Order: sequence, then C-alpha cells, then structure tokens
Amino acid sequence: MKADQGLRVGVVGCGYWGSKHVRTLLSLEAVSRVCVIDPSDERRGAVTRVYPRVEEYKTLGEALGQIDAVVIAAPPTLHAPLALEAIAHGVHVLVEKPLAPTVQEGQAMVMAAEKAGVTLMVGHTFEYHSAVWELRSMVQRGDLGELYYLDTARLNLGLYQRDVNVVFDLAPHDVSILNYVLGSTPSMVECWGARNAHPRLEDVAQLRLYYEDPGVFANVHVSWLNPKKVREVTMVGSNKMVVFDDLKAEQRVKVHDKGVTALTDGADLTAIPMSYRHGDIVSPYLEMNEPLRVEDEHFLNCVQTGLRPLSDGESGLEVVRVLEAAQRAMSEGVAVRLPGRARDLAPAPSPLAPPTSEVVKPALSGAAQAEWAG
Repeated sequence: MKADQGLRVGVVGCGYWGSKHVRTLLSLEAVSRVCVIDPSDERRGAVTRVYPRVEEYKTLGEALGQIDAVVIAAPPTLHAPLALEAIAHGVHVLVEKPLAPTVQEGQAMVMAAEKAGVTLMVGHTFEYHSAVWELRSMVQRGDLGELYYLDTARLNLGLYQRDVNVVFDLAPHDVSILNYVLGSTPSMVECWGARNAHPRLEDVAQLRLYYEDPGVFANVHVSWLNPKKVREVTMVGSNKMVVFDDLKAEQRVKVHDKGVTALTDGADLTAIPMSYRHGDIVSPYLEMNEPLRVEDEHFLNCVQTGLRPLSDGESGLEVVRVLEAAQRAMSEGVAVRLPGRARDLAPAPSPLAPPTSEVVKPALSGAAQAEWAG
C-alpha cells in the first residue's frame, strides 16, 4: 500500500458485529475499500444490499491478496485459524472478543503477529468507551477513597451461542473493563455456573476475581437467561460509590456521595458497627463517542503508524487466561490461581505506546467451515 492510498480492509463474518464493523469502516477516511467475507450467500447478501459498494468473498483465502487489514467477527472457535492465515500473509488483524477460546491458541496468535511484524488487536470495545475512561480516571485519582469491591452484571434473554458458553461470550467485556479500570490482572479466579436451557453450554455464571494490586475483588454476573437486560458496573469505595449503566441514554455514570464509617480500634464490639453517610448524586460529563468507531479508527491508526494498540494481543491473551481459569474453576469446583502478570496500562483515552516488535498457515477443518456456514 502506498502512503497516499487508503487501507483495504476485509471483514470476516457478516453477523451482528461484522455488519457493525462494515458500517463504521465505510465512514473512516483511512479506508479506501471494504470487503465482506463469509461462506453464506445469504449473510453476505444481507450486508451488500445495505452497502452496495462493498465487495464480497466466500473465503478469506480469496480476499487475502486484496486487503491490507482484516476484522475477524466469525465464531470464536475460528478466531485463531483465520487470524493465523491472515498473519501468514502479512495482513494486520483485529479479532473480536474473545481473542481465542484457549490460551494456547491465543499465544500462537501473539507470537505469529510479533514474528510477522503485523498489528494484532482484540475487540475489547469497552476500553474505547468514554464512561469506562472516566471509571479508570476515578480510580487513578483516588476519588472513591479505599476501593472495597466491584460488581458487574451483563444479563439478557439470549442470544445463545453454538460454540462457546456464556462465560466466553459475555464475560470478556467485563474482564477487560475490570483489567483496564484497575490497571492490573487477577491473581485468582472462582466461578460457578449452570446449564439450564442448554444441554452442553453454561447459560448463567458467577465469577469472582481477586486483584492483589490494588487489593480488591470483583464479582462478574453473566447470563443468557434473564428477563431483564442489564449492563452495569458498580464500584464501591470508602468515600464514594459509582454506578455505570450502559443502557441509560443520559447520565450513564452516577457518583454517589454515600458510604459507611466502620468500627475503629477499641470500639464496643456489641455496638452497630458503622454509621451511614448519604450525600449528593453527581453525573460527570462524558465525551459522547461511539466506542466501536473509536476502536476501528484506533486499529487503523496503529496499522499505519506501527504503534501498539491499547487492546493488543497480550491484552486479549490476559482476558483469555482469566476465562480459561474460570472454566476450570467452574468444572472442578476449585479456586484457580493465576501467575502474577500485572501490567502497566497507558493513560486513557489515547494510550499509544511503541510496539515491541515462518508462520505456518493453518487450514480450516471441514467441520469448522460447516459450523460457520450453518
């Protein structure tokens, strides 16, 4: 690609997220051409009817000579083989969450991208959300006082997936939010889940993540089987409490000036152990943005400049480590300890840092292709 030309970008997968990426990519000045890649004629047609100037291909292999970068929005079990195929041809890759269904596959993707010198980024969309930037800033400034704990809830009725359970489908959002807001990764994971309406995949789960730095725990509730759609993050501190409700049209973040005063040394142990404080509720100003557009624009900027993405492959791999540990904890009924990997995250909202810098081309199995094609 010449410096004065725009990027040619492919989108693999014409489902819910793939069609959204097509829309945002077509609106970006850095993009000269967009193509969609999907084995289903029906799914490709649904996109090209809305966006007639978009080119279409049935397989990634057909498109590789025509694209500089690719967004992979196919089912999670296909993320690794598709990404490795693109990386082997020197194509930059943005993979929707989760980066991969296993740590082993995620590591292969990260190593391949580093060896090939291409950008690998994961679609942790909430790391590009102005409300999440504000949550992180509050923690960094110490606005909440001593941070006690965090709660997240991502609930709705459906959509059931065919290749991953609710933990791998919904929890990547919340784990990436927590890692980003706290600036570290969990040291231990517990998880409980159940299969209710699905015979093979858990459709409701509760995760508890322990962060040694800054010394807090977080509860993550995810469900495909809930009558009410919920998208909330709650942070509770000694001075203030904060609720981020992503379903609110306005005032998505509310800071509650309320709390409790706990027992002090020497206090009467038979007395009520705290007094309550109730104050104002304030909603800070948030920059209005579309996180997916910011994410795609950031990806293309990293492709053009060589800068390391905020949600790079390592960031995606850290989330997969947590998900894999949660799956083991849920299956075996044990708490799973993770090796310490607390990482320094650059400041929001433009956390750009210099990049660190014979891939074997994998073949998609016939079963995987058939599953994707439906």
